[in-house]
Amino acid sequence: MTRPKPTVRVRLTLLYTGLFAAGGAILLVITYLLVAAIPTAVTSWSVRLPGGQVETSAFRVPDRAEFEPICVEALRSKDVDPNLRDKCVTAYQVWGAQTQRAETLSQLLRFSLTTLAAVIGLAALTGWIVAGRVLRPVHTIAAAARAASQRNLSDRIALQGPHDELRDLADTFDEMLDRLQATFVGQERFIANASHELRTPLMAMRATVDVVLAKPAPTNAELCEMAQDVRIEVDHAEGLVEALLTLARNERGLMVSEDVDLATAAEDVLDSAELSDRHVHASLEPAATSGDPVLLERLIANLVDNAVRYNVTGGDVWVSTSTAHGRPTVVVANTGPVVPTEAIDGLFEPFHRLNDRTSGDGFGLGLAIVASIATMHHGTVTAVPRPGGGLHVTLALPPAAGSGQCGDAAHHVGAASSYRL
Repeated sequence: MTRPKPTVRVRLTLLYTGLFAAGGAILLVITYLLVAAIPTAVTSWSVRLPGGQVETSAFRVPDRAEFEPICVEALRSKDVDPNLRDKCVTAYQVWGAQTQRAETLSQLLRFSLTTLAAVIGLAALTGWIVAGRVLRPVHTIAAAARAASQRNLSDRIALQGPHDELRDLADTFDEMLDRLQATFVGQERFIANASHELRTPLMAMRATVDVVLAKPAPTNAELCEMAQDVRIEVDHAEGLVEALLTLARNERGLMVSEDVDLATAAEDVLDSAELSDRHVHASLEPAATSGDPVLLERLIANLVDNAVRYNVTGGDVWVSTSTAHGRPTVVVANTGPVVPTEAIDGLFEPFHRLNDRTSGDGFGLGLAIVASIATMHHGTVTAVPRPGGGLHVTLALPPAAGSGQCGDAAHHVGAASSYRL
């Protein structure tokens, strides 16, 4: 059975107390050594010369056990050598000073140790209280983390006080909860919209089958018509599921990274796109980047499909690739209905359309997939309304690692080609 580890509060208290005790002990030792180094007051003695003169010389303290009996006899005798008597008097003065200093040092050490012990106890108590106050925000953050769940992300710490490390930690945790709440809300909205979109073709297929089966003897023409309607709805559902799977796969991150020329990818997209009566103007210059070539081609295809789908009869679509400010760039613009500026951000959200969501014109996932693929490749995609209607979408990606341009780009795409379809 393992012993429980001390809490952070206990460890901080022990650390405060230990540092205070070490500092107090060092101060006590220094004080003791300084006091002990003070010399005695008597450092010299006088010697009487035969001529009556007095000579002062350094006094060497004799051994008390040997010299004190001599001094006792000398001080009792009347006929004593004056020099011996003076030396004895000086020796008693030095011995007294030494005894007083030893007693002073002993009392200093005793009082200092007692005071240090009391102050260490007070420091431990103060450290315990201070550690509790310092760690109080940590307990608040821990309680908020325990209370946070997918269903309860609305509570925030909102820590008050000075802008220190703990305040930064609490603010960072609140920002993380904001992001998590936005993610979960978006996920729930995405699931609800996906369920609705998938339910629509299923309900249409059921209604078609129920109408035909309700007849006593449906004709072959009616059965063929039912099969065609069901096939159309199956294709619709299959396209929706494929788009949803693309978004789900993008959440795992970039799995393939190769050098890609966006001009070549755009040319391939335009060659295979269903443009109807739209007039396409292309200006394709080499733009080298790194990433998944399939996903990057899908990104450009979605931009072109969106520009063709949400357009006017006989409208125009402009597609260009270039390298601007060192970043490979794809620009797709089109004519079409007027797009309000406040609706731009919502265009990159799943299942968002400017027209009725229930219309059969697309799934509302094209630009959401574009934003997802751009994020995977560390790029940015922005859209602005065009004067008179339509959108101007700009995709900027990081340049290819190790090279500025694809070596054979000019072989596939002209420096600036323009054509109408």
